[in-house]
Amino acid sequence: MVTLKKSLGQHFLKDENICRKIVAVLKEQKFTQLLEVGPGGGALTKYLLELEGVDLMTVEIDKDKVDHLLEVLPAIEGKIIHEDFLDMDLPFGGQFVIVGNFPYNISTQILFKALEWKENVSFLVGMFQKEVAKRIAATEGSRIYGVTSVLVQAFFEVRYLFDVNENSFQPPPKVKSGVIRLSPRKEKLNMRTEKDFFLLVKTAFNQRRKTLRNAVKEIFPSAELAKEVFTKRAEQLKPQEFAELTFRMK
Repeated sequence: MVTLKKSLGQHFLKDENICRKIVAVLKEQKFTQLLEVGPGGGALTKYLLELEGVDLMTVEIDKDKVDHLLEVLPAIEGKIIHEDFLDMDLPFGGQFVIVGNFPYNISTQILFKALEWKENVSFLVGMFQKEVAKRIAATEGSRIYGVTSVLVQAFFEVRYLFDVNENSFQPPPKVKSGVIRLSPRKEKLNMRTEKDFFLLVKTAFNQRRKTLRNAVKEIFPSAELAKEVFTKRAEQLKPQEFAELTFRMK
């Protein structure tokens, strides 16, 4: 048994069936390098260690959990990094996969770290709070479609895989969870710069009830604002439409 720490948002996965389902998703595509974020008690890790031909690394911030994992899973020796995932450097050269039961309190930050590494991430399979997972996968027109939806979908195709019940964890969280898969977009979006794209999306959704004409007027020439697209609200635009608009920015 290991002590859980609320400050780290720890809810350890204990459901063997869910672990097997996650591994089955990983096996749908060939890969040779895998990073597990937040192995916690090691429920999923023990299955990951069994993957043949895969170089596994795990990253865990909590020293108590590192010690526990080394004790109960001797095969993890040399495969565990005691560090904060949000501060770590690329764990591999070349392409690798990310998997994890992500701590809810930093799950969105984990997602944006993966975005920073998007050129190296061949795909990601992650467990999030269900509300967050649904938001990541939401499409335009949905009330939960927002900044995270657009920024992630600009670079990855998102597939919501399955729900995970509260009782699959120790201790049970107060919310349901969901597992999603991110795969790089087959066709990259054409945008002026990523910096412009991020600025536009965040500015547009900062006042999501307003039309784009009012929400983003500070970053577009007045002549552009007269065009029809600016009568829409941010939640009505697809990621590629935001990308196209970056070329019209000041």
